[in-house]
Parts: sequence; structure tokens; C-alpha cells
Amino acid sequence: MKNELNKNYSEVMEFILLGFQTSPDVQILLFLLFLLIYMVTVVGNISMLVVIKIDSRLHTPMYFFLRNLSYLDLCYSTVIAPKTLATFLSKDKRISYNGCATQFFFFALFVGTEGFLLAVMAYDRFSAICSPFLYTVRMSQQACVRLVIASYICGCINSMIQTGFTFSLRFCGENRLDHFFCDVPALIKISCVDTLVNETVLFILSALIIITTTTIILVSYACILSTVLKISSTHGRSKTFSTCSSHFTVVSLFYGTVFFMYAQPGAISSPEKNKIIAVFYTLIIPMLNPLIYSLRNREVKNAVKRILLRKKSFH
Repeated sequence: MKNELNKNYSEVMEFILLGFQTSPDVQILLFLLFLLIYMVTVVGNISMLVVIKIDSRLHTPMYFFLRNLSYLDLCYSTVIAPKTLATFLSKDKRISYNGCATQFFFFALFVGTEGFLLAVMAYDRFSAICSPFLYTVRMSQQACVRLVIASYICGCINSMIQTGFTFSLRFCGENRLDHFFCDVPALIKISCVDTLVNETVLFILSALIIITTTTIILVSYACILSTVLKISSTHGRSKTFSTCSSHFTVVSLFYGTVFFMYAQPGAISSPEKNKIIAVFYTLIIPMLNPLIYSLRNREVKNAVKRILLRKKSFH
């Protein structure tokens, strides 16, 4: 069928984001829900950035990485949310070809970088707990900056490969994307050429990133667990575990959804399932991350209290 369509090839200059095909009343409710989620995401992540910046006690490697995590969450949700919100209220659901490619490039860049950064954060916890005497050497300011830059470079390479392969496809007149943003599975589905190579590249690249980063995370946590179990004090164990619990929760949410979305051979076949999962990792996770780190982290809560008390003392 795709080969037949290819004979009548005409260049697609724009796409139509079908999004969630529901009644107008439901569209308004979805708009309000998505707007609320996005507002909480923006406020939560900006607050985390400000708190870590202002409080000198949080100027440590762990919070340096957390600040970058908040920045990435803010960026990749902003790449998706404004256009999605606009399509709920407007009858014009078009996005230009270049706009679609740009949206996907930055989305893949920020999400890929976050995956590598989460692995770096696991290594940071491993160094702090398993090798405390070498921690300041291993995680010096220069080392931390290099690790963040390396995460961005890996994320950028992933994004360039995926964007290059995806937008080298031909789209033969069909320009309706059954999704609320420009994502690989939806674009592959409307292409009129054989997409086996693209699907294979998507699967291998996603699997490679997930396997590499989760191996680092699992090995780090295995070493952490081994070290913590040697601590005789129950209070000491719980205190050590508490520094890792927030990160482990964030890792589980992020990698669980990314795996179901991209790293399964049949991931492209179910648009409705893809949209639900995509809502979770494009909007829900960026909203939850600052909440998880603030509500489950004593140091962050204490920092917020100190900032509020400081403001009161000025008044």
C-alpha cells in the first residue's frame, strides 16, 4: 500500500495534529487539566531552580544535578505543552514541516539528556555513599560540569540521529498525525515508504540508551545497597536510603514510561496507548519530579523554610 502511495508522491509542507479526538466540551476540560498540569510544572521546577540557587547549603554536586534535572523538565514540557494547549481551543491544528522537525529535535534532545543525567545522578549517590573519602575528588565542580556536558552531548547525538532518520521519510499527501505532538511512532505511521529501517533504528537506539543508563543505575544501586546493609545502625540505614529514595522514584517513573513507549518492537501499532503514555512522560513526570524531590527531601524542605523565614525577617 505504501509503495502505491509513493507513486503519487507530493511533498507535505505541514502536518495536522489530531490530538485527542473528543467533543468540544471534553476538549475544554482537557485544556483546563493540561493547563493546570503545565502551570504546576513551571512553578514547581522554577521554584526548585531558585531554592537551589539561593540556599548555599544546597551548593553540592547532588543539587547541582537536581538543578539541571529541573531545567530539563521545564524545557521539554515547554516544547510540548503550549502547542498542545493551543490545539485544544483552536480549529487550526496545523504545524509546519519545519516546526514539527524542530519540536521533535528539542524534545528528543531534552528527554535523551535527562536519561543520561539520571544515570549520572545515580553515580553521584554511589560515589557519596560507597566512596565518601574520594567523593570530593571524584565529584569536583569541574567533574560535575563535564558529566552534565557529556549528558547533553549524548542527548544531542541521539536527537540528531532520530530527527535525521525520521524526517528523511516521505509523506505522500497524508499529513494527519494521530498524536498531540510530533513524535516518531505517529510520523512513521503516515509515511508512504518502507519504514523498517527507521523502526529498527528507533528500537536499537532506544534500547541501547536504556540498557546503558539503566546498567549504570542498577550497578550503582546494587553497590549502595551492599554498603547500606553493612551499617549497623537502623537510623544510619534509613538516613542513607532517604538520600536515594527520591532519585529512585524519579528513575522508575521515567524509564518505565520510556520503555513502554519506545523500546518495544510493537510500540508503533497503538496510537491511543501511545498518547496516554506520552501524556505521562511529557507532562506528568516533569510536574511530579520537583514535588517528589521537595516533599521527600528534608534538605530541600529545610531550605524552603529558611528562605521563607529570611523573607519574614526582612518585613
